[in-house]
Amino acid sequence: MDFEYTPSEENFRQEVRQFLDENLPAAGNRSADFMDTWLNKVRDKRWVGFSWPTSVGGGGGSIMEQVILKEEMSARKAPPLGTCMMGLAWVGPGIIQYGTEQQKQRFIPDILDSKYHWCTGYSEPNVGSDLAALQCKASRDGDDYVINGTKIWTSLAPFASWIFMLVRTENFGKTENKHDGITALLVDLSTQGIEIKPIENMAGQKVFAQIFFDNVRVPMENRLGDEGNGWAVTISSLANERSSIGEVTGLYTKLEKLTDLLSNSRWNGQAAIDSKKNRRTLARFEAKIEAMRLNGLRYLTQQIKGEPLSSETSVNKLHRAELEVEMGDFAVETLGQAGLQLRGQEAVVGTGYWAADSLNWPTVVIGGGTPNIQKNIIAERILNLPKD
Repeated sequence: MDFEYTPSEENFRQEVRQFLDENLPAAGNRSADFMDTWLNKVRDKRWVGFSWPTSVGGGGGSIMEQVILKEEMSARKAPPLGTCMMGLAWVGPGIIQYGTEQQKQRFIPDILDSKYHWCTGYSEPNVGSDLAALQCKASRDGDDYVINGTKIWTSLAPFASWIFMLVRTENFGKTENKHDGITALLVDLSTQGIEIKPIENMAGQKVFAQIFFDNVRVPMENRLGDEGNGWAVTISSLANERSSIGEVTGLYTKLEKLTDLLSNSRWNGQAAIDSKKNRRTLARFEAKIEAMRLNGLRYLTQQIKGEPLSSETSVNKLHRAELEVEMGDFAVETLGQAGLQLRGQEAVVGTGYWAADSLNWPTVVIGGGTPNIQKNIIAERILNLPKD
């Protein structure tokens, strides 16, 4: 594995650093309109959607340049490059690959300009992590699809304007390949017949929702890809962000916060960071995160070579799920009774970050496939063990 960067890549790194020096004030010195100004500046640099083709307004950057951009932004704890998270991660790439010219012109500029949020309609009640078993139906009626059914655990739905969703347009109740007959649709959440019911989590936040569709009419022009090819559209779209670089960066930032917490907490009259047991725990976390980073570099190497990524990315997904729970629980244990207090409650430490983090574990553990699903994938597709 070659860890060296080309002169051109190093020049790009210097360009990013210079931009940050000139445009990123310290967190305490940012004006009320800083975020709007920041988004406009990175958009002007074409760093939002940096790896997307220039023909749709992206930066046309290489995979390695995108990694450098993420590394430098993360090192300086810069704000995000665009706020339409799902739009940038997979909805946009899906539209670029499978969308019509009309769809590209309609949706891509708004995603790049952070105009609104997208959410993703995959999970359904009684289906679990078996996405291909979905039952939300869409029947053709003239130039429209008519959707009936429900989606659940839909992240960001309470704040989103559009949903990228999968519906079943064929094989209703049949025994053929369940991956067939699935179609991808782009649906305006303000359409008549849609009801969004937020789901409050243990930390009191309402990030998820259940969405009900009652005879919702969606024009055929909002179909992404061919009818019945939704499974391929989804798999291809989700493959755009699979090197785990972003997750590793986030975990290292979380480890820094955890180290600061231990340094500022006292056990029996001494700093918690001085406990040998605690230091071993931090070292174990760091070793696991570094293993994820190196795995991510393997995936990145495959991407650079143009090789497809598949089941091996489940390894990092599984590691991340375990780490998120372990790190959150360890922080709460370190704080003792105060670790259970959320924002606004008596004896809260800081802003209640660690209490909320510990209670929010379903977001990262269940989202994208539960640990049991990841273990089955690893066992069956990597280790060639018998199917569960």
